[in-house]
Amino acid sequence: MFLQTEEITLLSGINLKIPDNGITIIMGPNGAGKSLLLRCLHGLIKPSKGEITYAGKLLDIKIRKKQSMVFQTPTLLRRPVLENLLFVIEKKDKNHVDNCLKMLAKINLEGHKNQPARLLSGGEKQRLSLARALLTKPDVLFLDEPTANLDPSSVLLIENLILEARSNGIKIILITHDIAQAKRLADEVIFINKGHIIEHSKGKTFFIKPSSSEAQAYLDGNLLI
Repeated sequence: MFLQTEEITLLSGINLKIPDNGITIIMGPNGAGKSLLLRCLHGLIKPSKGEITYAGKLLDIKIRKKQSMVFQTPTLLRRPVLENLLFVIEKKDKNHVDNCLKMLAKINLEGHKNQPARLLSGGEKQRLSLARALLTKPDVLFLDEPTANLDPSSVLLIENLILEARSNGIKIILITHDIAQAKRLADEVIFINKGHIIEHSKGKTFFIKPSSSEAQAYLDGNLLI
């Protein structure tokens, strides 16, 4: 896969085969191309060259409808909290109200169901955004730094939701800069730098003994230039 804008190459030589189960963590320094890669995998950006396939089929709108994505900055509807959840499942689930209320209790927002979603705190908005994505029962869930700048309780709740989703068979592909979080969650790690995949390995292998000097420098807290 190759992605270029005008004269700037953003992603180059991307050749990945990602398993359809577990949690895949994408790591790398700022500007490495992590979010671009995630958006390409979800079909939000089309590569300049190359193909993205899912279960042997070219990525299309039908496949994308089986996926969900949560951005670093939550995107919520200008509606009450409960209505944000009902919007995505009320036509698909005859028990939509009960299921939405159960989900609000799970993310500790049951007391805010009638509150405008835009008035929630940052952590509450992200929890609501993730809950909304999970209610669609996706095959694949893309997460772009879902816990960045959140308090520890929100981080723990979101991580528990992610682990529960994995146990329910949802494939998770997640970007994080939090090394401790990556160690807790990763079944495998994709390490990217300057638009190139530097390393793709099992989580335990990556954190114990990365195969690249760039990944080791990143884990040691050194700048990659």
